[in-house]
Amino acid sequence: MFASAFPLLLLGFSLGMRHATDADHVIAVATVVSRVRSLGTALLIGAMWGVGHTLTLMLIGGAILLFGFVVPPHVGLAMELAVALMLIGLGVYHLARLYRAVRRGEPPAPDVAPVKQVAHHDGHRHDLGWADRVFGGSRVYASLRPLLIGVVHGLAGSAAVALLVLTTVRDPRWGIGYIALFGVGTIAGMTLITGVLALPFAYARARTGGIHYAFGTVASLLSVGFGLFLAYDISFGSGLFTANPQWTPG
Repeated sequence: MFASAFPLLLLGFSLGMRHATDADHVIAVATVVSRVRSLGTALLIGAMWGVGHTLTLMLIGGAILLFGFVVPPHVGLAMELAVALMLIGLGVYHLARLYRAVRRGEPPAPDVAPVKQVAHHDGHRHDLGWADRVFGGSRVYASLRPLLIGVVHGLAGSAAVALLVLTTVRDPRWGIGYIALFGVGTIAGMTLITGVLALPFAYARARTGGIHYAFGTVASLLSVGFGLFLAYDISFGSGLFTANPQWTPG
């Protein structure tokens, strides 16, 4: 039985690797790694993104396979809209950080660094942010953000993966195995892609802050622009807020 199901499992892993190259995934991760200081940190971000994506995939996809859970069009489109809003939020957040750093004349700062304070013109000192103040030096904090990004991204693709499995195999156990290997493939693919994306940012950081700021700005603007495009297409093209939404998982 394993021999007959092996091609399906291999397909799951291969499609997971390919899934990692989807535009929204690459843009989101490029925006995040624009502020990391090392290749190792970038690889960790990619891996944690993939783990978060897989957790959502297993939860929602497993519910569809095991319990016959049906995703209504409004819910499916709302999950995809969450991804679009997350892309917009990521881009705006990083643009704001870049703007503040340029105004203060600071060198490109890593995304997670020891807590520090900045003197303002009024003579008072303020923390850079409550999250950095509380968790700034924690590796768990550095890993949690890409994990949550992956969880949100998994919302948009879970139903599509599960429905693909249902059309191919009737045994829920092999279906769960397919989804698990799809997730492993996504983790491997995102780790590889994130490492590749981190190289130009690391090079720019080592050469000059201006180039690094430019790369970070481009990545953030792409995140905002693509998020706005997705939000518009989901809201109006697919009719999320109408009585008859058009949604095909994919």
